[in-house]
Amino acid sequence: MHLHTSILKTIAYFDLFSYPLTLEDIRRFLDVKAEEAAISEETEMLVREGRLYRLGAYYSLQDNTALALRRLRGEAHADELLRIADRGARLLYQFPFVRGVCVSGSLSKRCADEKADIDYFIITSANRIWIARTLMHLFKKLTYILGHQHRYCMNYYIDEDALEIREKNIFTAIELFTLLPMSGDEGLDKFFKANDWTSEYFPGYRDRSRKAEGTRPPSRIKRLFERVLNNGLGNRLENKLRRITDRRWRQKTEQQRKNMKGDVMTLQCGKHYSRPNPEIFQQKVLARYHSRLNDVFKRLDPHFISS
Repeated sequence: MHLHTSILKTIAYFDLFSYPLTLEDIRRFLDVKAEEAAISEETEMLVREGRLYRLGAYYSLQDNTALALRRLRGEAHADELLRIADRGARLLYQFPFVRGVCVSGSLSKRCADEKADIDYFIITSANRIWIARTLMHLFKKLTYILGHQHRYCMNYYIDEDALEIREKNIFTAIELFTLLPMSGDEGLDKFFKANDWTSEYFPGYRDRSRKAEGTRPPSRIKRLFERVLNNGLGNRLENKLRRITDRRWRQKTEQQRKNMKGDVMTLQCGKHYSRPNPEIFQQKVLARYHSRLNDVFKRLDPHFISS
């Protein structure tokens, strides 16, 4: 595959979110290995050919300098939110059975507008995901009193019996690669090892962070709570909480209830995971991506069809 093709594919994906890339971004997310000098040369050639636009230090398919300003503002706001997220992750890690906490979503990519939430990706011990999730969401209800609910959006849970992400595509690979480890060393290390398949998508990605800095030891309350429920009683409670949540979310989906962003509320409730339905957003992004690739490469080859 020609290097310029890989460059265009990389920029086309992030262009779906109107997110221009630096040369370092392009190098990280290329689907082939290449020297930095070669990447710079090919990228500038695409600019001269009119296939890309240089917006200061950024590159985009759109000739719109406002995108560069938007990214700079988003990074500044993201840095403010990440300081809040660091404190939030330390707190969430102290909930029973939590083994790892990462920041996910747009914030993990240092891209946050004024309405951005702080999204967390949570790893729990095996067969205790629903106890952990229930306790954390009871806590979230309390945050509404202070108007801090946007600081604690726990959207995706998995436990240590199901660490490998089943959907393997460019969307999930980028989401996993950009996760920011915040608290919990052993759980995070197991998770990233279980998902080494993502390296096949970005073979040139270096300096990937796999450890959380400054993780505090579990509190006495956390250790005590886990000992109390590390038995048959805990198993029965775990199963009951999963069934209750599954029934409640099925009703919300059937009623087409929407969240504050206007999206239909969906949740997949499994024994080892709790996550948004990937068909709602993930598949839409992938469909838009392949459509964008067709548009971009038909200019190079009228017979091109993306795979």
